[in-house]
Parts: sequence; C-alpha cells; structure tokens
Amino acid sequence: MQRKVILGFGISLDGYIARRDGGIDFLVIDPEGEAAMADFFSNIDTQIMGRKTATGYLKMIQSGEAPDLSGMTTYVVSRRWKAGKRAGFEVVNGSLAELVAGIKSQPGKDIYLGGGGGLARSFLREDLVDELFIGVGPLLLGDGIPAFPGKFPQRNFLLLECKGYANGSVGLRYERVRG
Repeated sequence: MQRKVILGFGISLDGYIARRDGGIDFLVIDPEGEAAMADFFSNIDTQIMGRKTATGYLKMIQSGEAPDLSGMTTYVVSRRWKAGKRAGFEVVNGSLAELVAGIKSQPGKDIYLGGGGGLARSFLREDLVDELFIGVGPLLLGDGIPAFPGKFPQRNFLLLECKGYANGSVGLRYERVRG
C-alpha cells in the first residue's frame, strides 16, 4: 500500500490552530481523544513539521509534556536552521516534493504532517497532502493562527469519517480527490 501524507491538527470552530502567542491550551484531549490519537499514530512512522512547531515541541519535551515519539523518524522543514541531524530529528531545507518522494519510496507507514500555517500551505500548494485529519474543538477563539492561511489552489477532498466525542469535539478525516 502506498504511504500517505496526512495533514493533522486540532482547530477551534473558527479555524485557528493556536492563539496569537502560539498557545494551544484550548485543545483539551480527554481519554476518548487520547485513544483516537493513539490509534491514529499507530499507523504513522514518520512526521514532518515546520520550525515553529518543532520549537514548541522541543519546549514540550523539556517540560515533560510531550508524548513519547521515540521510534518515529522526524523531519523539520526550515529555511533558517542549518540542514542536518539534531537531537532526535533531521532538519531539511530542500524541495518538499523531493523530500516526500524520498520518504514514500521507502517501505513504512503513513507520514504525519504536523501543524498548520505556512508549512501546510506549502504542502497544499505543491499538492502533497493525501489526507486531512482534523479535530474540531467546540469553541470560538475569535483570533489566532489560522489552520489554512491562503495562497494555494483549490484542493478537493472526500469525507472518510466524521466522529463526535463526548466533550463536544468532532474528528474529521478527508481523502484528497485528484483528477
């Protein structure tokens, strides 16, 4: 089976992945949500994230709040950081299409594209996203960092799953429709 790039994140009802200051305290994950995330990540062995997401993740590791992702190959896409291996991840700053093609050419599970914003826009612009996995929280932030900043062509998706949770959140899974 072909490996897929899955763009996944949690958002508010008004489409924000984080507060203006990067805070994600509004994304409450209960045991039901944790089980859904564990199931999702059981099918993932590679993750790609941007520099800002990686910086936040490194802070979570230092504070002991980060989930254990040992055994997962992690790439950080950055134009600012020097390419090369670092503490548990590899910084890359070349072509996204070449990166994805290289990963997909190797055997393995699916590829998680973490976070929205500029990296999501770049992947959507280059049509590299095969699925969307979005958790929608039951609140309006009113302001924040948008999940999908504009400036990419229309991309069509087919709904694969819509699941409601006891805390009022909804899990959505879409497959990219090409052609």
